[in-house]
Amino acid sequence: MTNPTSRTSPPEGVTVLGTAQWAAWQRRTLPPVERVSGGLWSVPVPIPHNPLRYTLSYVMEGDSGLLVVDPGWDSQEGWDALQAGLAEAGAAPEDVTGIVATHIHPDHHGLSERLRALSGAWIAMHPAERDTLPQRMSGALGAHGTLTAWLRTRGASDEDAHALGAPFDARDPESAAMAEPDVLLEDGDLVPLAGRTLRTVWTPGHTPGHLCLQAVDERLLLTGDHVLPRITPNIGLYPGGTGSPLADFFTSLARTTGFDDHDALPAHEYRFRGLGERTRLLAEHHERRCQEIVDVVAELGTPTPWEVATHLTWSRPWAEVGHMRISALAETESHLDHLVGEGRLAWHGNPGSGPARPARVRLATSPTPTTARSTT
Repeated sequence: MTNPTSRTSPPEGVTVLGTAQWAAWQRRTLPPVERVSGGLWSVPVPIPHNPLRYTLSYVMEGDSGLLVVDPGWDSQEGWDALQAGLAEAGAAPEDVTGIVATHIHPDHHGLSERLRALSGAWIAMHPAERDTLPQRMSGALGAHGTLTAWLRTRGASDEDAHALGAPFDARDPESAAMAEPDVLLEDGDLVPLAGRTLRTVWTPGHTPGHLCLQAVDERLLLTGDHVLPRITPNIGLYPGGTGSPLADFFTSLARTTGFDDHDALPAHEYRFRGLGERTRLLAEHHERRCQEIVDVVAELGTPTPWEVATHLTWSRPWAEVGHMRISALAETESHLDHLVGEGRLAWHGNPGSGPARPARVRLATSPTPTTARSTT
């Protein structure tokens, strides 16, 4: 995600509904547990050592139990916060009968297994999200073998590739495993929570199986990370990724525009109204980013994806981006992929053929879209 702390006012067209959450965001403190509507609570779960600071988990009462959406980061502090939120709602972990992960990033899905183990609750997610669980992606790097090798094929120096990739390459695959789902939810499915009409809206882009949840009767949309009031979610093409994440995200934004009469309950920052305008602003942001990339390629000639990334505008100087350079590179890669698909850029030579000949891009000589894709 980009620009997590650079703005102090809501974007144009966004009306703040979670005023206590808004005030806490400005103070850089944890917001309170709040009752959003009858039987629906927002519970902030801390994210250790992260500028996002917390995930807004949602607790929803059904006829015979509770549903928790995005339990949060797996830490003792997070677990304590989730339990405290349940207690404020007059419940305990044992009362939870269902868990929905909007997507499997650790700040959303991290506590799912611990909560299931204590409560016996089922866990639900989209099939495409299930397929990207860490334990199911063991061969995702393919011919690259390691993240370090992938970074080299994108143009990173040996020093940068090792510094960023080695910690991930050294991880034990078993330790990275996350909770498998018991229930798979396709687009338009109803979440099995008696007494509530909660419909899934598949919004790929941030991740392949990202789900928003529409509380039909209350006219609420739980947006996960798909649409946030101020932050631009990371839309990255990571090694082993398939499809075109940015194209998917544009399509998903168009769908979300149709919920402009719903209150938005995001997973970070604060509740808001103005989904139509916010989705328009997000689409404009990525269109500007695409043009910025085209301009950079025109200036540099045949740069590598890494070189393109180093010349883009980020929330801080490139040298200060740190380990988030992996996400920045993946986001650059998704935009390059989209621009190649539109025929505005083309891969120069054989993309990603090895560290000696890393991938390079150039301006397209023909406006005809190409189906060629980078090997990520």
